[in-house]
Amino acid sequence: MTARLADIAAQAGVSEATVSRVLNGKPGVAAATRQSVLAALDVLGYERPVRLRQRSAGLVGLITPELENPIFPALAQVIGQALTRQGYTPVLATQTPGGSTEDELTEMLVDRGVAGIIFVSGLHADTTADTERYEQLRAQGVPFVLVDGFSPKVRAPFISPDDRAAMRLAVTHLASLGHTRVGLALGPRRFVPVQRKIEGFTRSMRETFRLGSEAVEDIEAELIQHSLYTLEGGQAAAAALLDRGCTAVVCASDMMALGAIRAVRERGLEVPDDVSVVGFDDSVLVAFTDPPLTTVRKPVPAMGQAAVRTLLEEIGGTPAPHSEFVFMPELVVRGSTAARAAPQG
Repeated sequence: MTARLADIAAQAGVSEATVSRVLNGKPGVAAATRQSVLAALDVLGYERPVRLRQRSAGLVGLITPELENPIFPALAQVIGQALTRQGYTPVLATQTPGGSTEDELTEMLVDRGVAGIIFVSGLHADTTADTERYEQLRAQGVPFVLVDGFSPKVRAPFISPDDRAAMRLAVTHLASLGHTRVGLALGPRRFVPVQRKIEGFTRSMRETFRLGSEAVEDIEAELIQHSLYTLEGGQAAAAALLDRGCTAVVCASDMMALGAIRAVRERGLEVPDDVSVVGFDDSVLVAFTDPPLTTVRKPVPAMGQAAVRTLLEEIGGTPAPHSEFVFMPELVVRGSTAARAAPQG
């Protein structure tokens, strides 16, 4: 027990006496200090004493499309931690191909009496999907917040990154390195974030290289390639863009960017010496890939915390207006982009 107290005290940065007071439920400990001790318990893998376990204020559902793309676990972790701090118990529900649909997961969560639901990259982001499902959910009195993808038809708060600004950051960076033939690899056109990235990309290309409005069709036909948000999807899209003479490829996810790097290497070329690659998200571990990936960082902590704050306002009876809270991304320059190689010959 003494060794355990010493470990917890060292982790929390407090005295063993303070740890003892917290574990025994004694008064006279500041709330922030108490939280530090509880966090230390959790980090070190010790079970909390029964008296210190919070009674849950209720369940909150979090529906994600998948967990293979590291950005979704990252968002889930931020949202889960923020809910737990507020006394709620997060319930993660993940769609799988051939498994439960968003509607089935929603029904399951509602049947279990959740206080609210956060949807991440759900059907609200698909411009071909019927939004009536969200009106039905509202009619049932279940508060909800939608992350990634805006629909004017759904009366709810939305949390989004600025996809247009993300493309401006990427294009401006590559242009500063001398690249003029920049390609964009992204997912299916029906998704709102995809449409916004296309708008941002075409506008940035036109403004950066002083192209006329007639260039929009050429940019869309020559420099934009739709695929899947997977490593294989990025590889296929990048291969098509390389065939069209692109010396730099911007990808709509880090997974796609890793596929793009594979496509470059398959041709006996190098990243970034021959082709520069930019990702999107700044997923965990992309700083450690070969080469470390230049990417546009999605503001995941701010977005996740805003989603929880907004949902809890809805649960508390002070709903946010039907509006979209847009968060600014940030360019993170690493080793996958470099000055354009001089043409041979």
